[in-house]
Amino acid sequence: MSDFLTEDERASRDAVSAFVDDEILPNINHYVENAEFPFPLVSRWAELGFVGGSVKGYGCPGLTPLAEGVIAMQLARGDGSIALINSVHSGLNCHVIDMLGSEEQKQRWLPSMARCEKLSAFALTEPDHGSDVVRMSTSAHRDGDHWVLNGAKRWIGLGSFADLVLVWARDEDDGGVGCFVIERGGQEEVEGYHATVMTRKTAMRAMLNADIRLENVRVPVENRLPGATTFADCNRCLTKSRQSIAWDGLGHAIAAYESALAYVLQREQFGRPLAKFQLIQDKLANMVADITGMQMVCVRLAQLQAEGRVKLEHAALAKLQTAAGARRVCAMARDMLGGNGVLLDYHVARHHSDVEGLYTFEGTDTVQALIVGRAVTGMSAFV
Repeated sequence: MSDFLTEDERASRDAVSAFVDDEILPNINHYVENAEFPFPLVSRWAELGFVGGSVKGYGCPGLTPLAEGVIAMQLARGDGSIALINSVHSGLNCHVIDMLGSEEQKQRWLPSMARCEKLSAFALTEPDHGSDVVRMSTSAHRDGDHWVLNGAKRWIGLGSFADLVLVWARDEDDGGVGCFVIERGGQEEVEGYHATVMTRKTAMRAMLNADIRLENVRVPVENRLPGATTFADCNRCLTKSRQSIAWDGLGHAIAAYESALAYVLQREQFGRPLAKFQLIQDKLANMVADITGMQMVCVRLAQLQAEGRVKLEHAALAKLQTAAGARRVCAMARDMLGGNGVLLDYHVARHHSDVEGLYTFEGTDTVQALIVGRAVTGMSAFV
């Protein structure tokens, strides 16, 4: 894949790769084991200057889509929670404000988001509405100079402490869909905003997800994104986020493969290295085949994004392939490590569990397949 990268894109990749090796890998297991948000790692990540991805201006780096994708891949090679924090805050929310926000809103929020002085959450999923977000029940009605929000959201990453929460709700007046930015300052000072951290997760343990209740939360009218009026606008955001998640899947697969390869080269059983056994080499070959195909899909996706031609079904196809491929690769790696495959010390266990989260959010393989199926048949099987 390096052959597709420019000199600047390689430099960005190498900088993040070094950050992963020097900062994330030696420290992440502490946060995973204790289900603790890695604030120090996020602060050091912000110092590299890549937050904001391909957004141009407003303190954001204006990376190429390919550089943004390779960076997401490298972060996922380090850890799923770190990659997801990047995907939500940088890969999704910065772009949502850039795509759907006013010039004043961009100037107000993006510079501090790019420095991670303000962290953000994306509140779309509800307790009863995951992939069928078109049926969302969170509502908004206008009351003078404010919008009043009522409803519930679930699985909201960073939702318990984020400074900015991008809440999607249905307009009671016209039935349209809007995105409303709740400014919290990281504290529970917004009346009617109640967030509870979800516990007992087995995946993405260093990413804190929240259940959120909205009880007559008042949001200033100037905090509604003017470009968000329909579910088509929401789908534009999901198209962007699925691109980032596709690269994350590739990163998980690469991490599991590299860890497994290093292990079987040095681990001896029955008087010889595991790498010399036929079944092990068969698994390694299939892992390489999966990863190579995933790389090509992700590169082509980035090219389409750069050309302004990427569609929802393109992102769905990429997420479908990389999530499924990452599951296969991580499962094979876990098997190759035997009992050590369930220990955090060898890293594979973390990716093996995290990839189950990646497989699920932004729509499972079934949902992605239905999006692709609708594109190739012209008929929707959702309803």
